[in-house]
Amino acid sequence: MSDATSPAPVPVPGELVVLRGRVVTPHDVVDDGAVVVADGVVRWVGPAAAAEHADPAVAAAVAAAPAPDPETVLLPGLVDLHDHGGGGVGFPDAASAQEAMVAVLEHRRHGTTTMLASLVTAGRDALLAQAAMLAGLAEAGEIAGIHAEGPFLSHERRGAQSPDDLVPGDTGLVRDLVEAARGHLRTMTVAPEVDGVTGPGGVAEALVEGGVVPSLGHTDATTEQAEALVAQVAAGLAALAAADEAPEREMTATHLFNGMRPLHHRAPGPIAACLAAAARGDLVVELVADGVHLAPATVRSVVETVGADQVVLVTDAMAAAGMADGSYELGPMAVTVRDGVARLADPESPEGGSIAGGTAHLVDVVRSTVAAGVPLVDAVRSASWVPARVLEGFFALRGRCR
Repeated sequence: MSDATSPAPVPVPGELVVLRGRVVTPHDVVDDGAVVVADGVVRWVGPAAAAEHADPAVAAAVAAAPAPDPETVLLPGLVDLHDHGGGGVGFPDAASAQEAMVAVLEHRRHGTTTMLASLVTAGRDALLAQAAMLAGLAEAGEIAGIHAEGPFLSHERRGAQSPDDLVPGDTGLVRDLVEAARGHLRTMTVAPEVDGVTGPGGVAEALVEGGVVPSLGHTDATTEQAEALVAQVAAGLAALAAADEAPEREMTATHLFNGMRPLHHRAPGPIAACLAAAARGDLVVELVADGVHLAPATVRSVVETVGADQVVLVTDAMAAAGMADGSYELGPMAVTVRDGVARLADPESPEGGSIAGGTAHLVDVVRSTVAAGVPLVDAVRSASWVPARVLEGFFALRGRCR
């Protein structure tokens, strides 16, 4: 797959760049395909043999390009909706936009052309400061916006979230965070059973009114509590879309299975509600399909059950993505990475504590998903077109994201 190790693009006369190889499109794989780019805009995509019927400049460019390496696979730009950092820098801890760009570029070099910068649960002042800093990157087009993971989450299913900073629903904090992010807060992970999250006057309502989509996660909710949040958010988003005559935004589930009450036949919990909502088109589920967070069979089963168009592959990456094993930070929490697996530092356990984010790039997640038995086209859809569709509800993705 095309990433940092792929062959260099071949420049040809007319300021066109031609890439040759197996090209993954939204619906199939073109075994001998070509992608023609000019000034950062894709001019033509298709079977190389069909280029002779295209614009003369395109036809000449493709004809002049060398034959492809059969091992080269060309993907569209990947879109990551849940990413806490990489390259040694975490978005929750970056001291400046310049430092945060280290993480952005780490993933961009590996094919992630659009991303949300994810925060973690922290104190009020820290959240507002990081949101304000990251808003500058969104305004510059370097990121597509901000995802806040917390602080209205379950203590029981907090994972690597700071227990000292988890709080009941606070609409005042929601409004302050929306203001600090200057319109660039896109999603916030919330647990429906936490006091003050659902119902009239709650966090979910304040988020929707503020242009932010709640994402269900880090929750010990019952099925009924999860269903209530999904129904409330779906109704709120539909009402806004009707009033604004704008595309309806889509609710997501934050890294399905991870940080959730497990599915049990007598106590199905939030996972059953999320799968049902995804199957009927009311929810898009995130999967951290990196070979660590989920078993391959889980990934394959979910895609087969709800369809690739209701699945978003994410990295949940933290500062250690692209880096060596060692000690890192994830917001206020200390993390140890061993053999590429990030866990909360725990001096009493040689194995460490809860999984604390991922260390993979999104192209690696695509590879793992294909290895799990998901067709390449479906895996790529879930890592590019589907998350791009989710973002389209906030703004026209074309021309706004890099």
